[in-house]
Amino acid sequence: MRVDHVSYAAERDGLEATARRLADQLGVEPVDGGLHPRFGTRNVILPLAHERYVEVVEVLDHPSADKAPFGQAVRARSEAGGGWMGWVVRVDDMAPIEERLGRQSVDGGRRTPDGREFRWCQIGVKGMMADAQLPYFIQWLELSPHPSADVAPGTEVTIGSLTLAGDPGRVRDWLGLPADATSSVIDFTFVAPHGTPGLLEVVFNTPEGPVTI
Repeated sequence: MRVDHVSYAAERDGLEATARRLADQLGVEPVDGGLHPRFGTRNVILPLAHERYVEVVEVLDHPSADKAPFGQAVRARSEAGGGWMGWVVRVDDMAPIEERLGRQSVDGGRRTPDGREFRWCQIGVKGMMADAQLPYFIQWLELSPHPSADVAPGTEVTIGSLTLAGDPGRVRDWLGLPADATSSVIDFTFVAPHGTPGLLEVVFNTPEGPVTI
């Protein structure tokens, strides 16, 4: 179980402008991630080192976006002005998570403009929607590439820390372990345990120094 990526909902100027602005801040090259047909969304990937990435995501005007929890979550965050939507934890075996949460994961997939197909299963988006400090879980399926594989050679940009509004005990109960057990190189800070929960900021380590978004 490890931090896989962080998700950022497009701001009012749209997906491409939002992704370009974040990419310029971090000094990385954005990659067109394609459509999520099942979720009614599309994304741009900002590949990072350490097999992690930033997903910048936008909801589509499509019926599937109204039905899928992920599409609903993206729409709600973008309509509120956009920004950090949540963090995502990668697992090698989804079965224990399904058993603990008492429900089945759902399949996801997208095809990039260059023809590559990414496939995964995920669970916990409804939990994130109800309590935004909580991550959801993803398992990349066999033979699927990982979005971080598009990182430019020599890129040193990494996720340094996450600041969450919330209660570390609540996150520990959700994960089955402390949040900082999901990474040996990412720091976690919890603030405002009685306020509105959510991912407040991410600090990235770049060759030019820390960048806070």
